[in-house]
Amino acid sequence: MKILNIAVGIIRNSQGEIFITQRAADAHMANKLEFPGGKIEESETPEQAMVRELQEEVGITAHSATLFDKLEYQFPDRHVTLWFWLVESWEGEPWGKEGQPGRWIAQKDLLADAFPPANEPVIAKLIAEA
Repeated sequence: MKILNIAVGIIRNSQGEIFITQRAADAHMANKLEFPGGKIEESETPEQAMVRELQEEVGITAHSATLFDKLEYQFPDRHVTLWFWLVESWEGEPWGKEGQPGRWIAQKDLLADAFPPANEPVIAKLIAEA
């Protein structure tokens, strides 16, 4: 059983839009939408991992982040702990640095079904506060 710790950035602009990307066709949960992020390395805190992952995946430098939610999810083949950071201050313009499609979407228009199931509680929380 794989055990994964994942740091995720919920990048929200001043218009209340969130930047999302699409998972690769050959990735776990292929073609689903996602908030950018990735695995936390042994030497990192969840926040440090989120900053690094956002630089690597979407080319921005997060200036400040607030822990929005932390949850655990059990897949048949892996156990995932997700740290969701709300990022509202950053440098640069996010784009899919790894070739992944990315776009802004209104927070109220997020659809849980388009994301991996582990994201559902966070999407419900985001929609409720939109």
